[in-house]
Amino acid sequence: MQDVIKLQIWQLGAAYIFILLLMAIVRIKGIPREKEIIIATLRMILQLVLTGYVLVYLFENPSPLLTVLVITVMLAFAINNIMKRVKVALSQKIKKVIAFSMAIGTLASLLYFLLVVIALSPWYEPRYFIPIAGMIIGNSMTGITLGVSRLVEGMQSQKQLVEAALMLGATPKTAAKPIVNGAFDSAIVPTINSMVGMGIVFLPGMMTGQILSGVSPLTAIEYQIAIMLGIVGSVALTVILFVELGYKTFFNEEQQLDL
Repeated sequence: MQDVIKLQIWQLGAAYIFILLLMAIVRIKGIPREKEIIIATLRMILQLVLTGYVLVYLFENPSPLLTVLVITVMLAFAINNIMKRVKVALSQKIKKVIAFSMAIGTLASLLYFLLVVIALSPWYEPRYFIPIAGMIIGNSMTGITLGVSRLVEGMQSQKQLVEAALMLGATPKTAAKPIVNGAFDSAIVPTINSMVGMGIVFLPGMMTGQILSGVSPLTAIEYQIAIMLGIVGSVALTVILFVELGYKTFFNEEQQLDL
């Protein structure tokens, strides 16, 4: 098996040509993104370097308390990121639904995957727990972000249709059903598209990382299939929790639309 290629500083620096290429393109096109690109690049570097040192410490000092702390921080950042990425105004009620759905959906999926699918022992082993949690939480965050945007925009743009259905005797659940279904569909499409292209159009990040580290491609494939199925389950669970609870925040106790 070939040894892992270790990057020298100059080789890592050479990769920044791609950032310079992007900067040149946006400048030529007159797109005001230079500052944003620079900030994003610097944040990426700082965050990854800090994460690297934290992971080294966690891997060398496995602890259930530290693992729980890390997963709590990851969830908090993910929930906060959802609030920031959604371009529509959110009520306090729907923010609570987002937090609840993310916490319950991701933790249930993560624990099932770790304890049942790969039978991790001890359950808090950070070398497995943290990377897998990152993939599950990250994909669920993207799914809920899309679901939130579609649900809120749908309830606002189709307000008259929902009110008309209520006037004809429909329950809030029935009146909002097309919007809820549309939000769920929009949220899971990126995950489904990712599954369709996987293995032919692109090699997933986890699988690529394992192969580069010397793991057999067949073993890497087994892990990738398992984690992808875990991601699908987590996205589905978090999003369905959100849309089924989220639409209710748009109605008052008298089952009237409250926007």
